[in-house]
Amino acid sequence: MQTQTTQSKHIADIIQVMQGGIEFYQEAKDKLQGARYQAFFNRMIDAKREAVDDLQPFAIAEQGYAELDTDNLVKARQTYTKLMAKLSDNKAFTYVDQLEEVEDKVLDEVDTALEKPQPQSCEVTLQRVKVRMKECHDEMKALQTAEQH
Repeated sequence: MQTQTTQSKHIADIIQVMQGGIEFYQEAKDKLQGARYQAFFNRMIDAKREAVDDLQPFAIAEQGYAELDTDNLVKARQTYTKLMAKLSDNKAFTYVDQLEEVEDKVLDEVDTALEKPQPQSCEVTLQRVKVRMKECHDEMKALQTAEQH
């Protein structure tokens, strides 16, 4: 007999990565001008904010409070990108390349959470978030490919 899981797991980690991604996209918007980037980055920010809002109740259930922090690896990637952009002839590619890596990390974190037993409502929310984050990843991958040429 399978018992129903009542405790969400790994949700706060996902939120930290997404919040780090939001900060990183905000910075990229400030550094890369042009309507193409602004609209694109705004879509990515909006998708992550919506996912954080959807996941936050599960983070509260998991740890007893809302997750407001950001992931240290995303912060490190952001710092690295600032430095590389100063040295690079193609600042846009540098940002897009690193943001695509953040999208990979988001998907990895969602997959990690989905591998754990979750309450049904959390599982459904994670599946929905995964679909949207996969769309974001694919869009970022397409932009990365376009920036290479």
